[in-house]
Amino acid sequence: MDNYKEKFTEREIDRIIEMAWEDRTPFGAIEFQFGVKEADVIKIMRLEMKASSFRMWRKRVQGRKTKHRKLRNDDVNGFRCSRQRHITGNKISKR
Repeated sequence: MDNYKEKFTEREIDRIIEMAWEDRTPFGAIEFQFGVKEADVIKIMRLEMKASSFRMWRKRVQGRKTKHRKLRNDDVNGFRCSRQRHITGNKISKR
């Protein structure tokens, strides 16, 4: 993912970082919206964040059940809350 700055706008990169930072957003949701695999998200985070922030994020995310689909309970089959409105791409409806 060396050419991610050519592939994504600055706003899309910011959204990828925001989604990766959120504890409840699995990497699968990022891949679904942007086509970026977990390893590439980690590379983007490493390049875009300060080293100390990246280390803190990696420590927090490693092994977290909510970030990794394989570690989640079987009853969690989506990446959106049932009460959440339909999200189209990156456009989130405002309240």
